[in-house]
Amino acid sequence: MTSGALALSDVLAANGEGFEAPTIEEFYPEPIASFSLLGLDFEITRITLIMWIATLAIGALLVAAVRKPTIVPGRMQWLAESGYSVVRDGIARDVIGPKGLPFAPFLASLFFFILANNAMSIIPFAQISPNSKFAIPLVLALICWVLYNWIGIREQGAAKYFKDAAIPPGVPKLALILVTPIELLQVFVIRPFTLAVRLFANMFAGHMLLAVFALGTSYLLFVGNFSVIFAPFSFLMALLMTFFELLVIVLQAYVFTVLMATYLNGAVEPAH
Repeated sequence: MTSGALALSDVLAANGEGFEAPTIEEFYPEPIASFSLLGLDFEITRITLIMWIATLAIGALLVAAVRKPTIVPGRMQWLAESGYSVVRDGIARDVIGPKGLPFAPFLASLFFFILANNAMSIIPFAQISPNSKFAIPLVLALICWVLYNWIGIREQGAAKYFKDAAIPPGVPKLALILVTPIELLQVFVIRPFTLAVRLFANMFAGHMLLAVFALGTSYLLFVGNFSVIFAPFSFLMALLMTFFELLVIVLQAYVFTVLMATYLNGAVEPAH
């Protein structure tokens, strides 16, 4: 929720026009700058800046945490090492197996990038996650799609990889007429789509819920009648939803990373 949105809510309340729910306009802010490159038009918006700030912030924190490592880690070093350990041991090693350790740096980068950008949804003066715009989760999903398919072809060979993807083991030959198109669709289309949609939908819905209760609190405070007595309830819901959003922020970063590890596991280990 921005100060402009609060001001709009206050004006509507003062004019007696009633409460106006938040819309998707905030996801399409006016461009701060625009330029063309190789015939393509680019725009830098408020959400672009938030993504840059989140990425630079998490990068700076991780570098600062390990810049002067000690045997007995301080708080920041312990936090960074614990986060990486969760990804390396709890995801790369447990999901993919011994072959998963080389992918730990990528999976950790993916986890921390998503986590930092998700967290912007509850950071004051930002209060919107770049991942609540479908384009960003889609790009992440496409990167993952290219990587796990490339790893699968490299590890198994193109013929065996596509054969295993199209023909699951143990399926009767007659059933392949129906199963093969579904399997190909699932591996090469549904996987990246669901990766992107799951992250986008959760962050989009979380932002809208927070905006509803926060704007509702503002409206009830300034509407100018007995409705003010309900403002604390709306504020309490906004507070509760913020803590719920914090859980979603971490969970969605974890789920996205675990699913990517699962796809990598299928790429490095052929189906039996």
